[in-house]
Amino acid sequence: MIEALSLIPMSIWDPFISIGSAIMAPLYWVVSGILVFFHAVWSPVFGPNSGWTWTLSIVFLTICIRVALIPLFVRQINSSRQMQVLQPKVRELQKKYAHDREKLGAETMKLYRENKANPLASCLPLLLQMPIFLALFRVLNSAADGVPKGHWLVVNPDLVTSLSQATIFGARISDKFLPAIPFGSVQLVCIVLIIAMTVTLFITQLQLMRKNMPPEALEGPFAQQQKMMLYIFPIIFAVGGINFPVGVLIYWLTSNLWTMGQQFYIIRRNPAPGTPAYEAWEIRRKAKAEHRAAQRPKPEDPGPEPGGNGARPKTPLPGGDGAAVAPAAPRVVRQQPRTQSRSQRKK
Repeated sequence: MIEALSLIPMSIWDPFISIGSAIMAPLYWVVSGILVFFHAVWSPVFGPNSGWTWTLSIVFLTICIRVALIPLFVRQINSSRQMQVLQPKVRELQKKYAHDREKLGAETMKLYRENKANPLASCLPLLLQMPIFLALFRVLNSAADGVPKGHWLVVNPDLVTSLSQATIFGARISDKFLPAIPFGSVQLVCIVLIIAMTVTLFITQLQLMRKNMPPEALEGPFAQQQKMMLYIFPIIFAVGGINFPVGVLIYWLTSNLWTMGQQFYIIRRNPAPGTPAYEAWEIRRKAKAEHRAAQRPKPEDPGPEPGGNGARPKTPLPGGDGAAVAPAAPRVVRQQPRTQSRSQRKK
């Protein structure tokens, strides 16, 4: 297959390369502009060539990108959760219409429409995010190699040199784990970042499967695929991380930490029904309701009414300090005269 592709003239790929460059150019422009902006923000604090200046610039660049992608992320996680919740019903349809593939497809799509679930909705946000993440990766990776990518780095070549030479914990932001010999501070920094990046990715996926999925959704072939991805993705990141510069590892770690915190917030505030997260949310909601009821002021006791079986209210004596009290004066009820006729009044 590879040999067959190599026989294709390069001129055939030129239109596709031109289209890809036209799509990525605005993204390079935005990413490089945000990176240069945060470098200007942190330069007065740590210095323009400090590794901490560039590290914080990369961190805040990642945060800006992730904030802009929050609507896509929320839609993606809701769609993925809805698809997981519907898996038990999909398996029932597969058993019922195993002999009729056409009927199975029609009933499955009907189930998705009734529950407002779209199988493509969970993939579309991810596809829209890929060009942005690719632009971010290319800008950082190229800058670490000393090659400007994006308008704002092209017009400021000194910043590219500063980024490629900046160091943090004894490792340059442009350094990679390989070659591992001699083993030094660069390898140690890369190992720490790769481990942190892998662990945060694993926790994020495990949190989604264990906290926000009903028990029924954790069974079947689709759930088995999710469990396989739970371990395959971190391994891919760990193996591929040895070829990434320190600056790109910082970006991936920041992105994973943001995803983990964002997902924790969404699962805590908007859990799927029938999941452990939903049960915990119900317990917290009831506890808050009981706490508000306990804090609500109770109505004061008015005491026994005058003329009843209890003691009459007492009032302080005039001129006293309130210690000596006397019974309150009884209320006088005026007797109304009886109505008389004219003959009675004459008599």
